Amino acid sequence: MDEQQFDKVLPVCLENEMQNSYIDYAMSVIITRALPDVRDGLKPVHRRILYAMHEAGMTPNKPYKKSARIVGEVLG
Repeated sequence: MDEQQFDKVLPVCLENEMQNSYIDYAMSVIITRALPDVRDGLKPVHRRILYAMHEAGMTPNKPYKKSARIVGEVLG
């Protein structure tokens, strides 16, 4: 590496950086995954399950299918 790249590196307190980064990550997870959406009240995982069920043609008038089948579809 040349000398110019080392000039851009800033010394930081590792404890403070980890604390701030973790808080940012945790808030991101809470907002994007854990809180239901205002539009329909569903979490992203619930929306994926319902979409996969719709794509598979699972409707109330069709025969019963095990939930493991749809979980396999959603998880891959």
